[in-house]
Amino acid sequence: MPEVATSLSIGEVAERTGLSVHALRFYEREGLFVNPVRRKAGGNRMYAVEDVEWLRLCVVLRASGMPLPAIRRYAELIRDGVGNEKERLALLREHQDRVLAQIGELNRSLDLIGHKVAVYEDVLSGVEHVCEISAR
Repeated sequence: MPEVATSLSIGEVAERTGLSVHALRFYEREGLFVNPVRRKAGGNRMYAVEDVEWLRLCVVLRASGMPLPAIRRYAELIRDGVGNEKERLALLREHQDRVLAQIGELNRSLDLIGHKVAVYEDVLSGVEHVCEISAR
C-alpha cells in the first residue's frame, strides 16, 4: 500500500488540481485558501491533502462562473467555523441559481442552433424550407 504524503509541494498540488503554480500563489495572496499555507524552513510552500480537495472545489466554482470575491467569502465563512451555515448555504444556492439560469440560456441557444443546422441539412439534401431560405 503506497504511503500517503502528509505534505505536498506546490508542483504536486498544481498537478493534482490542474492549476498552475502561478495560480496557486495568486489564490494564496487573494485569501482563497481555507487554511493558511504552511512553509518549510527554506520558505517552500507545503500543502495538505485537504488543501487539494478545497482547490478542486474552487476550480469547479470558478469554472461555473463564481466570482473570486464570492469564493473568498465562502472560504472566510469556513474559516470562521460553525454557526454560519445558513450564510454558506445562501451563497451556494445563489450560485446554483445563476448556473441553472445559464444552463437554461445555453439550452435555448442550443435549440436554435440545432434548428438552423437541421435547415441547412435539409437544404443540402434537397428539401427547401420556404420561410428559412431568406434567413440563411
